[in-house]
Amino acid sequence: MLGRGVDQILKYSCDPVLYEGSGIDANGYVKLAVKENGPLPPESERGVDYIWGDAIPILEFHKPDFRIINLETSITVNDKPWPKGINYRMHPKNVDIIQAAKIHCCVLSNNHVIDWGYDGLLETMSTLQGANVSYSGAGSNSLEAESPTVFNVQGKGRLLVFAGAHHSSGVPDAWKAEVSRPGINILDIHNVEKAVSKLKEQVIKFKKEGDVVMLSIHWGGNWGWEIDENHKKFAHAAIDKAGIDLIHGHSSHHIKGIELYKDKLIIYGCGDFLNDYEGITGQGYDAYRDDLSLMYFPEINPSNGKLVSLFMVPTRIKQMCIHKAKEKEIQWILKTMDHECGKLGVQVRRVRDELQLVLRTRQDEL
Repeated sequence: MLGRGVDQILKYSCDPVLYEGSGIDANGYVKLAVKENGPLPPESERGVDYIWGDAIPILEFHKPDFRIINLETSITVNDKPWPKGINYRMHPKNVDIIQAAKIHCCVLSNNHVIDWGYDGLLETMSTLQGANVSYSGAGSNSLEAESPTVFNVQGKGRLLVFAGAHHSSGVPDAWKAEVSRPGINILDIHNVEKAVSKLKEQVIKFKKEGDVVMLSIHWGGNWGWEIDENHKKFAHAAIDKAGIDLIHGHSSHHIKGIELYKDKLIIYGCGDFLNDYEGITGQGYDAYRDDLSLMYFPEINPSNGKLVSLFMVPTRIKQMCIHKAKEKEIQWILKTMDHECGKLGVQVRRVRDELQLVLRTRQDEL
């Protein structure tokens, strides 16, 4: 979430005016963060990769073939907000921050990418294109929004990244891409049969033997541990009938449980990797620890799409920057993930300062 307060600490910033009714502007979120965790480093010490902090060396250590994020903001200077109350945007000149982390793909199918209208979406896409950063889940028309981003790794095969959103995440109906209108790919997952049938049609158009197919989806509310049964049904059906190998779910501001279904990985809620929520307390959500998150490093077998391994690196947001989690924070994340994943029949164990998904599920052991 690189907009709003985070945008204000970057080299270039949008107008901080907000329309949330709280009486504060975007700089107010920076002040809350400073009050909570102390002053930020001087601007001269905040380089283009400042916000990524410890994430950069972690990425260099794990060396993933692809770096994929849900970019939950518009990249625009358009000053006409969509009348929805909370509007995120970052300045287009700060796109080099995304480049600094060598991000390959930004998923745009979420409930903030059109916060500044269709013009804001078009500017977002053109800015990413100009920076040679791919995106998925949005487009200038429905064909583009529904199509995957395709990546190729020499000697390994291709990754197809499909992306979509569901109304349960707060996406307005009017944001749905049409034949002659820009927008995002909206999936009606509560109508499982219809949604999976349409997804299957999209996958068949592009998938070749040996391809790994990923679906990145924005679904569900911001808070709460429980997982909607319809989300489970859709995820299972997408794997069974639409050829999906990996589901990357997001919307919840905190980490949620992970499922291993027929050896295919389902992340129901990856949590906020970066936001401007520091110092926002007393609203009943403190126990969810939205400041704690994970970096997910799944390895997929391209011959069958099954999960080979999943390592997760615990992190914490502090001073609008990513830090490696400390011992007590790692313990909290481990306890929470083992509990939530346990509900889905999966175990999580600690390996040094990382977490690992145990591929042998509890159901297998019975």
